[in-house]
Amino acid sequence: MDITEVPVSQGSKSKKKKNKKTKKTNVTEEGTGEGSAVEIKEEKMERSESAFPPSFSVSEIKNKQRRHLMFMKLKQEKRKQKLQLKKKRRKEREALGDKAPPKEVPKTIENQRVFDETTVNPEDEEVAFDEATDEFSAYFNGLTNPKVLITTSDRPRGRTVRFCEQLATVIPSAHVYYRRGLALKRIIPQCIARDFTYLMVINEDRQRPNGLVLCHLPDGPTAHFKVSSVRLRKEMKRRGKDPTEHYPEVIVNNFSTRLGHTIGRLFAALFPQSPEFVGRQVATFHNQRDFIFFRFHRYIFKNEKKVGIQELGPRFTLKLRSLQKGTFDSKFGEYEWVLKRHEVDAVRRKFQL
Repeated sequence: MDITEVPVSQGSKSKKKKNKKTKKTNVTEEGTGEGSAVEIKEEKMERSESAFPPSFSVSEIKNKQRRHLMFMKLKQEKRKQKLQLKKKRRKEREALGDKAPPKEVPKTIENQRVFDETTVNPEDEEVAFDEATDEFSAYFNGLTNPKVLITTSDRPRGRTVRFCEQLATVIPSAHVYYRRGLALKRIIPQCIARDFTYLMVINEDRQRPNGLVLCHLPDGPTAHFKVSSVRLRKEMKRRGKDPTEHYPEVIVNNFSTRLGHTIGRLFAALFPQSPEFVGRQVATFHNQRDFIFFRFHRYIFKNEKKVGIQELGPRFTLKLRSLQKGTFDSKFGEYEWVLKRHEVDAVRRKFQL
């Protein structure tokens, strides 16, 4: 019989080699003692640790409920660490007393604001000259009194109608009329003939007010705002009684640029410049990050040091969309400023007002 030699595969050789290696390691472990066994265990631990990812992220968890629980735990741990650091710093400050270092000012978008070339200095001679010769100078000098016409878009819903009625109680000498299909170009000459100084148009979308056109008569300017976060008096908690007919005090805050200065004077000229302090009512237009927040309050003196505040409502937020020279003209009007999203979003720390 012919005898054929069967070749031995490489896998079998490697297995034999591995077995030999394992035997050698076992022999060395037995021969060297406890110290070498500890070293081998440490090497195994290092290998196992290198198998895991170096940084753990909650987003890698596929189970939604488990991911949410882990996220809440991490959030609580961060909050505890933050409170502990805060307590530690407070104790250090109390221990140091007057020698304690000054508190760090937190960085915000507002205090990191990019300087604007059009920032207004109230003590500048040019600014004083502009205020004495602009369209609103007659109101601040007391030569004319404001008279406001408030109207809506065609076929307004109940919420918009109530909003207009409540605005009429805030702004003295304001009158509410319905559009009845008339174009603004036909309404403006009628307003001028009847000595109205302002035309305010409240637009709506999906039965909610979403826009405001404020036209100063007879020569402009005209501003278009987006309206959001409208809350009527019935929707507000802990509000005071309805406002009285007294002329309110007006606060126009944080309008620092040329454009903001114009918008601030546009709002201030809505109200008479002789407030009646007996009513203790205040209308506030506060600009913050180019959002204009309107609030209407009544203050109450509790004693010589404490003052209480009641919000009367309504409240809403405005965002300037455009400022146009002259009265409202959508086709041939000349715009002083138009909101451009790609320019505004490019630098978050640069504000227009």
